[in-house]
Amino acid sequence: MHAIGIVNVNTSQAMTDIIVQAAEEVAAPDTTIIGVTPSIGPASVETHVEAYLSATGLIDAVHRYQSSCDEPHEDQGKRVDAWIIAGYGDLGKEALQELTDVPVVDITEAAAVAAMAVGDTFGVVTTLDRTTPMIRSRLRQSGLLDRCVSITGTGLGVLELEEDSERTNRRIIETARQALQPNLSGKRAEAICLGCGGMAGQARRLSEVLEVPVIDGVAAAVGQAESLIRQGLRTSRVCTFAPREHKPLHGFEHLEVQKSQ
Repeated sequence: MHAIGIVNVNTSQAMTDIIVQAAEEVAAPDTTIIGVTPSIGPASVETHVEAYLSATGLIDAVHRYQSSCDEPHEDQGKRVDAWIIAGYGDLGKEALQELTDVPVVDITEAAAVAAMAVGDTFGVVTTLDRTTPMIRSRLRQSGLLDRCVSITGTGLGVLELEEDSERTNRRIIETARQALQPNLSGKRAEAICLGCGGMAGQARRLSEVLEVPVIDGVAAAVGQAESLIRQGLRTSRVCTFAPREHKPLHGFEHLEVQKSQ
């Protein structure tokens, strides 16, 4: 039996529930999905300030969860074998790789890798246009940007995705169809990545409508995490993600002693 922890990048429990449900639908029978919602941070992540606050919140949430696994009481958490960050283009992956010994998978990277396995190019359909630089930066940092031909917003905020499912569905389809048309350079997307954790669970239906592969980053990340677990792979500790030296962290004293898992 394996356990995968999925940490939401915002403080919306309702969105965490959506993400966990989507993950459970594709997880292997011997995989347990554990959703973690930060107690501090933004209700949704759509600006640079919110992104940095979100990273602080998810670091805190994962640390507290891992610490709970070491406490001998009835609310003791179940140890996880991998973590998934359920935010598209968000910060925090490298911090969690340093914080925990188990593999950390980012849904932005997982979706792009899956898209490149089923098409030559891909486009990202996300929420607001202002989030596209953050997604572009994450893909560039991961070495995945060259095959991405477009990153386009639907005009809907993260929390608006839940308000009207018909409107959300219509906007995603309209935006995806734009990405499937040749751009000024003559390039078109051959696969679509859903660029928000709140869009989880819709990929198969949208694939049928658009007649191209549509990738849900949450589902892709679950498969990648399960593969890493079964291969026995863990984050390297030889340099970049070596354990931190003890030093004062003013206001974050609970993080001063590193709790690896």
